[in-house]
Amino acid sequence: MKKDYYEILGVPKDATVQQIKKAYRSKALKFHPDRVPPEQKKQAEEQFKEISEAYGVLSDSQKRQMYDQYGHAGIDQNFTAEDIFRGADFSGFDDLGDVLNQFFGGGGFDFFGGGFGGGARGGGRRAARGRDIQYEVEITLEEAFAGVHKKIKVPRNEHCKACNGTGAKGGTAMKTCPTCGGSGQVAVSSGFFRMVQTCSTCHGRGKIIEEACPECHGQGFVRMTRTIDVTIPAGVSSDSRLRIRGEGEVGPAGPGDLYLYILIKPHELFNRSGQDIELRFSLNYLIAALGGEVSVPTLNGSVSMKIPAGTQSGKIFRLKGKGMPHVRENETGDQYVQVMVTVPARLSSEEKKLLYQLAEISHVPVAPDKDSPLDKVKKMFK
Repeated sequence: MKKDYYEILGVPKDATVQQIKKAYRSKALKFHPDRVPPEQKKQAEEQFKEISEAYGVLSDSQKRQMYDQYGHAGIDQNFTAEDIFRGADFSGFDDLGDVLNQFFGGGGFDFFGGGFGGGARGGGRRAARGRDIQYEVEITLEEAFAGVHKKIKVPRNEHCKACNGTGAKGGTAMKTCPTCGGSGQVAVSSGFFRMVQTCSTCHGRGKIIEEACPECHGQGFVRMTRTIDVTIPAGVSSDSRLRIRGEGEVGPAGPGDLYLYILIKPHELFNRSGQDIELRFSLNYLIAALGGEVSVPTLNGSVSMKIPAGTQSGKIFRLKGKGMPHVRENETGDQYVQVMVTVPARLSSEEKKLLYQLAEISHVPVAPDKDSPLDKVKKMFK
């Protein structure tokens, strides 16, 4: 099991970005593999990778929010190892770039001249992935409870078949980019930094188009609407985000991802609170007074619930395990039933008679029965 990122850096969960950065600097220098004895090098490397991963998440507001909400599962599901370091602020850490490059190659830029991403050392170009797509999916509370398969129609850019996504007529009318010499990248140096950026002329391809494809006009993609099968797991909540890899826009380095944002419709009976379900249930006054058994609806069918004699209106009962399942863990919430004692608006003559007898026995000063013969006789002699 992975350690808590806050524990790894030794900071509280409400730590500021400055506190996180300071803690990372201290620990990174302490476990720098070049600063420990040879016999401790392997252990130091593992610890260095661990604290760098923790910093990569906690120094980025989006990743930190996902981690705070879902823990390691939120990071592992939504970010690749490369994504963890993309967007994190590693500036100001002097000679740590070379070590980061050894462990986390593929970032797409050189870090303090160290080649974090292998741009300068490896010479390999890194073209851009396609744009990610966001799509809202509305489901019912029952679907969120059980999980559901849906077919959604997503408009997106797809590779042009006429040019095989090159943008060039026939897929071959291209030449080597004169700006980057075919590498797809250009380097810009400034002090300690040597940033390797995607070539703006060829956009990372290393080649430029001589004659544009007439179908896509040199874009390399066309607009289409695709039907995608998606599986929404049981236990999702409103504003949950599901990542479907490779279903986003196309790009030179492959497609982006599709992010589904879940919206759950309000329910006429149930209210959701985390993994728990809340229900207000109308309870007959006789059952409340004498006790009994009632059938209560849940998201998984009706269940029997015992009502003790003398139950007061507003009392809350707990139905264990009748709430929402956890989306990642093997646990289920509970259902809380608040009973509201109801009194009938109209009574039959027999019901009235019995209740007046009960009131007389209990010495309860109820209003007189206006419909009784005795009460009518009294009114005649007033």
